[in-house]
Amino acid sequence: MTAPVRVLVCDDQVMVRTGLATIIDAQPDLEVVGECGDGRAAVDLAGRLRPDVVVMDVRMPVLDGIEATRLLAGARVPRPAKVLVVTTFNLDEYVYEALRAGASGFLLKDAPPDQLLHGIRTVATGAALLDPEVTRQLVGLYAERIRPAAPAPHDLPLTPRELEVLRLIADGRSNSEIAGILLISQETVKTFVSRILAKLHLRDRVQAVVYAYRHGLVT
Repeated sequence: MTAPVRVLVCDDQVMVRTGLATIIDAQPDLEVVGECGDGRAAVDLAGRLRPDVVVMDVRMPVLDGIEATRLLAGARVPRPAKVLVVTTFNLDEYVYEALRAGASGFLLKDAPPDQLLHGIRTVATGAALLDPEVTRQLVGLYAERIRPAAPAPHDLPLTPRELEVLRLIADGRSNSEIAGILLISQETVKTFVSRILAKLHLRDRVQAVVYAYRHGLVT
């Protein structure tokens, strides 16, 4: 049998933290290995427990979720952790900062439990997860900050179809939505996404979204 995904839950509200842990621990393929109420404790516990996924709140005492995410999943971290940010602040500046800090996914706390569980499983596989509505709101609110940091390279190594897929990813579209729009299979979409990430040397879909907007590939 495959070992369950090890999850660390970090939220400063005890009732919320307990609720999340209860939902997660009820799944046979998921296991809560630790709980904490601030970002510093999350960093310390993650170092000892080595969870597969850290479910992280944003606004917390001692060390907020953004800094904790940067310490756990930042580009300079030797062994980055997979962090799924779950918060009520869908339009907060912290959302964009958390993604820049290295978070692999972002969900709102009012998302149904099945979306939370799907998010944990998705992030655990090494993929990234962005709530489509959050992506659209985030880009709309911070478009001027996100783009354009640099023009797109003239020799961008993407085919026209790959560029089309990248633009749809940046619009917050899921694989199933992209498949429907382009009239191709979801497996084909997954292949395109993998090629895009490899060609642009990006870690995941989160970085693909930021790349597209920072290089003016979408409007």
